[in-house]
Amino acid sequence: MDEQILQFQKYLDTSNNTIVITGAGVSMSAGIMDMEHMNVFQVMQTSLEPMVRARPEHSYKLLQKSFLKAMFVTGPSITHKKLADLEKRSIVQGVITTNIDCLHTIAGSQNVAEIQGSYGVNKCLRCGERYDNVQIWNHGKAPRCQQCNGVIASFPVYTHIGLSDAEYQKAGRWMAQAELVVVIASKGMYGGYWSHKNPCAKVIQINPKHTQFDEIALLNIRKNADEVFGLLN
Repeated sequence: MDEQILQFQKYLDTSNNTIVITGAGVSMSAGIMDMEHMNVFQVMQTSLEPMVRARPEHSYKLLQKSFLKAMFVTGPSITHKKLADLEKRSIVQGVITTNIDCLHTIAGSQNVAEIQGSYGVNKCLRCGERYDNVQIWNHGKAPRCQQCNGVIASFPVYTHIGLSDAEYQKAGRWMAQAELVVVIASKGMYGGYWSHKNPCAKVIQINPKHTQFDEIALLNIRKNADEVFGLLN
């Protein structure tokens, strides 16, 4: 095994509190592109409330191509599954993510802070009824409200990509308690939760690209996440 991955394994094994941060890159192997590679016009049609409200079925079909197939057919990735396994074994205590695809929870992770919301947090745009279940997007058509037949939208749509305060607060508490922070395929410190980080926490980054975490990471592993997590115990 690669020397850096062996070091990473040792840090995981000896940490009493490990928090993982994931960005868009962790879902690319499942088929979800990061913003740099997405079709901007299609993204607008699935993420802007007026467009979703006006053409829900059209929006849903585009969403199937960009997110839903990856969520319910192709994914979760090796990394998503391994992180869920590490949590089950009490090696990882929580995952903080900017991703909205629910792939961590679909993989089986229980302790996930989705700071920008997800397709697991939804409400009717007409009556406000809540539908906090990602599976409403897995029926081959745009979900409709059982109370009024209104269009249902996800948190990123009806909040206009806002932060979830409850998830943000949870992320801050976890960062304050962490002994080890593992940053996977994330480009930056979004949302401000990083300011709560335990100053003594070690930081490890897994990303083939250079990011703003380079200078603070104890270990920079320049590999794709699936390559690394596929080798861990």
